[in-house]
Amino acid sequence: MNVLKNYIPAMNEYSRTLVKRWQKETHKDSTDIYLDLSLCALDILCETMLGVKIGAQEHKDNASSKLIYCVHRGMELIIDRLWNILHWSDFIYSLTRNGKEMKKIIETSENFTRTIIRETKEKYFNGELKIGDEKQKSLMEVLLEHHLQTKELSEEDIREEVITFTIAGHHSSATSLIWTLYLIGLHKEVQAKIQTELDWIFGENQERPASNEDLKEMKYLESVIKESLRLFPSVYFFARHISEDIKICNYTIPKGSTCVMMPYLVHRDEKVFNNPEKFNPDRFSPENLIKYNSNSYIPFAAGPRNCIGQVFALIEEKIILSTLLRNYSFESLEPRDRLPPTVDIVLKPSKPIEVKIRARTKTS
Repeated sequence: MNVLKNYIPAMNEYSRTLVKRWQKETHKDSTDIYLDLSLCALDILCETMLGVKIGAQEHKDNASSKLIYCVHRGMELIIDRLWNILHWSDFIYSLTRNGKEMKKIIETSENFTRTIIRETKEKYFNGELKIGDEKQKSLMEVLLEHHLQTKELSEEDIREEVITFTIAGHHSSATSLIWTLYLIGLHKEVQAKIQTELDWIFGENQERPASNEDLKEMKYLESVIKESLRLFPSVYFFARHISEDIKICNYTIPKGSTCVMMPYLVHRDEKVFNNPEKFNPDRFSPENLIKYNSNSYIPFAAGPRNCIGQVFALIEEKIILSTLLRNYSFESLEPRDRLPPTVDIVLKPSKPIEVKIRARTKTS
């Protein structure tokens, strides 16, 4: 947690950038929130994890926006290929329209990460970056240390690690943010309760950045985020290799099998969650939380191979949402029955989420 405290200033900075960007949206009838939240998440990830400022939100039509489109479209193409057995052959797939599009997407993504790596190496050779310093190191600095000093990694090894972390880190976070803000905009009583909590935490100084102590006090907002992740876990399935025979009911899953877990279904177990389709943040209030088995709620998977970024993601979402909700009120324009989730690699909305954004007053 001490390491993550160092990331709070950057999260505050880019959340404030998003607040400023959305000032122009307050006079519109609707706003598609996907791209702006994705750019904000990408800004945060690149500075905190990679140690670079890319200005994704400042230049909406730049390489960052292209990367987000590539991630979004690339996920769709992966799922399309998965369900078409004829496309499993790399040779056949390379000849198809989808295969050619995927090749361009991969090239764009690789160029984005190569640019980041090249700029970071230039800082090192110019003396602007001291990789061996005993300071908190970014992921990029750790990778470059193994590349430049110990020679354990090639530049292509670094590129592969960076692109994996960039895509996995920002795409899942942005998707979770989108669902949570959508649900908040759909339930005015929940939104009002969050804003009351924030008014109490920040008092008369609503513009100050959130501190680590503030985050600890955002108990209701945390419950809202957790309930959103219960209904719409970004990672809706994951797999595990079975290391020993396991008996479930009258069935035995043999050692060596691959078992697929689906948090989306686990979170809808009526034996655990009463009326599971209802959005009810009070499920995760401190007094109710003790009722649940830890494996009945697994938005970040579970066990030794769970998501290493879960605490980071929760802090990021708290800071972004608390900053937005101190400045704006939101109204989601589509009911849930008209906005079912759909799947690619993450659980995403089946169509753009449109919300109405209005400048907030203390009474709104």
